[in-house]
Amino acid sequence: MTQAATKVLTAHVPLLLANKVDQIASRLERSRGWIMKQALSVWIAQEEERDRLTQEALADVDAGRVIDHQAVQAWAESLGADQPLSTPR
Repeated sequence: MTQAATKVLTAHVPLLLANKVDQIASRLERSRGWIMKQALSVWIAQEEERDRLTQEALADVDAGRVIDHQAVQAWAESLGADQPLSTPR
């Protein structure tokens, strides 16, 4: 089995956070490194998705696919009413 190349990353973290990582590693019977790789992988996936959604939204703005601010504000203000307005499109 071929193992992927790796690189050591170093970070200073608050003791409370480091202790929590150690506690989770112990509870899961995994190494601290395994916990850190899992956490970093999830964070990177979230950031990539956030960037993708931002780029998609900017493309919508560039293409003129926007909703008028007043329409959104009126809709939001109607949410507490007995018959709220339909979602603006």
